[in-house]
Amino acid sequence: MASFIEVEAEARERAGKGAARATRRQGKVPGVIYGAKQAPGLIALDPRWVLREVGRSGWRSRLYEIKVNGATTRALIRDVQYHPVTDKPEHVDFLRLAPGEKVRMAVVVQFQNEGVSPGLKRGGVLNVVRHSVEVLADPEHVPAHFVADLSTLDINDNVRWHDLKGTEGIRPVITVRDFVIATVAPPTKSGEPTAEATAAAGAVAPAAAAAPADAATAAATPAKAAAAPAKASSAKK
Repeated sequence: MASFIEVEAEARERAGKGAARATRRQGKVPGVIYGAKQAPGLIALDPRWVLREVGRSGWRSRLYEIKVNGATTRALIRDVQYHPVTDKPEHVDFLRLAPGEKVRMAVVVQFQNEGVSPGLKRGGVLNVVRHSVEVLADPEHVPAHFVADLSTLDINDNVRWHDLKGTEGIRPVITVRDFVIATVAPPTKSGEPTAEATAAAGAVAPAAAAAPADAATAAATPAKAAAAPAKASSAKK
């Protein structure tokens, strides 16, 4: 059974931009709860709570129980709007959860045993392709995260969907292939000349070798010029 985080909220009576601005002037963050074929519920949240939740990884897959005037609604955070200048949260959208209804949600992937991975110990680099995986599932039966075990991965090995732990009974949105979650890439080699650098060096070398010959030719030219008047003088005698 999945765990839910409780959050206290206040009810809002009016919708619209003007009502939302009034809520912000009161020091609250306006929000809405929609879905499950019910009328939207308008709420106001403590901005400190919003900042704390969105500052933690995996908030898109976290489950909440929103308490308003004694009533409890189970929901997911679907979106957060921010002020374009201050980056403060300005609005929060919640998706209401209906019992037994599957929803599309992103589940965070946690990587474990990096310190014992043969490939990483040999200098390999962990290339994460997906930090989270989108699934279609009943939220109450989805774990807080999936686990990727790196303990046996060598260089050029990878973690795929079927390798993750905690996916039992859960269907990913991508079903046409066993997609990659992360790979252990070869170590980056530094200090070795690239092919472009080698080609450039080869082009410069002949020019450098030709420089002494050009200098010798230039040095010989004044000597020939000096010898010419001497021959002319001998002819006059």
